Amino acid sequence: MTLIKSISGIRGTIGNEPGNNLTPLDIVKFTAAFASLMKTKSQNKKLKFVVGRDARISGIMVENIVVSTLSGMGIDVINTGLSTTPTVEMAVISYNADGGIIITASHNPKQWNALKLLNGKGEFISGEDGEKVLKLAENENIIYSEVDDLGKVEDNSSTIEEHINEILKLKLVDKELVKKAGFKVAVDAVNSTGGISIPQLLNALGVDEVIELYCDPTGDFPHNPEPLPENLGEICSVVVNEKADIGLVVDPDVDRLALVMENGELFGEEYTLVAVADYILQSKKGNTVSNLSSTRALRDVTEKEGGIYTASAVGEVNVVEKMKEVGAVIGGEGNGGVIYPELHYGRDSLVGIALILTYLAKRKITLTELKSEYVEYFVSKNKIQLDPKMDVTAIYNIVKNHYEEFPILTIDGVKIDFPDGWVHLRTSNTEPIMRVYAESTSMEKAQKYADGVMALIV
Repeated sequence: MTLIKSISGIRGTIGNEPGNNLTPLDIVKFTAAFASLMKTKSQNKKLKFVVGRDARISGIMVENIVVSTLSGMGIDVINTGLSTTPTVEMAVISYNADGGIIITASHNPKQWNALKLLNGKGEFISGEDGEKVLKLAENENIIYSEVDDLGKVEDNSSTIEEHINEILKLKLVDKELVKKAGFKVAVDAVNSTGGISIPQLLNALGVDEVIELYCDPTGDFPHNPEPLPENLGEICSVVVNEKADIGLVVDPDVDRLALVMENGELFGEEYTLVAVADYILQSKKGNTVSNLSSTRALRDVTEKEGGIYTASAVGEVNVVEKMKEVGAVIGGEGNGGVIYPELHYGRDSLVGIALILTYLAKRKITLTELKSEYVEYFVSKNKIQLDPKMDVTAIYNIVKNHYEEFPILTIDGVKIDFPDGWVHLRTSNTEPIMRVYAESTSMEKAQKYADGVMALIV
């Protein structure tokens, strides 16, 4: 059982011993620490937070503790209940809140849950603030509110609808064009809150027919919830058998989007952002950003349209920081995370869906035809389980020394650039593993790069 503290939040497995897992005591401790930090930063004025959760089984338990703890800290709470990560981020902005907490372990299996912490801009808190939260939680020097100063709790179930309405207002989302296209869309929402939000979005866009697969938000994940090829066989078959135009797959908190082409083949999670960026850049010239583990194809489409591509360290907060620095018009991560600042600075599958459908409708082409327009890169994604005794710094040095004749980036782990590809190894922010990702012009070459690095480690 595990408890992980990082810039991606406080994440752990439910139950067992406090301090080593995400137990009720740990939930109180970290929620109160975050609340205490935000009160200090605001000079102890009365604060308001937005709280929402995905549908995982432990969600209601964690939600009750988080909301009660915030109230006990004197913070008013807008509780959205079942929601999505981007919806909560949007709600912080819409309701002029001072912060937010999203209760979700993203792509992790059902025994996991997490607290994702948001600032008053609806963005993940900085690494510096994250460190302060961890120190406060360890010191437990927290002052709770007296009875007359307890926070009030307001339930609000309208935030998903409000989120969708803001998407429909975007200049590059064309509801009438999508409706005219007569799309038939299949959705795999892994029995989480994508089952609430995505059909609602598609109906608002005027989609002709929606085939729902695992759209009941029970939290009982029917397969591994990470939207990787090995987990998506069923939705691929459904797209072919039902003659759907497109298949949509999201993770439990709806910030990662994978696409299935009309022939039942995967579009490639790496290419979700590429396709959206392709559309955006044709209408609005500018720069793009993705993290070090993302495909070179984004660089290709950016330079084709006269923009500049920049890589950031892995982690949404790092991508957002770099996007603001270079004035990016679109950005995100190669795991299917689309960040469109015209709406908000957060990975958002819903806006990704609306933009992709508009682009296909505008050009009157299929996903297969669109994919054929991009240079085809192949990505090999590998994991190595980390043993507490492993010296990560020593591992990085071994790899750097072995590949010293090639360009190397060290802003996040180690990335080696080859003439026809790259390999990137780094410790995960969300799991006790080291990720080894590689890309090249064939899967064989990509895997060879990854295997070469892993042979140095294990």
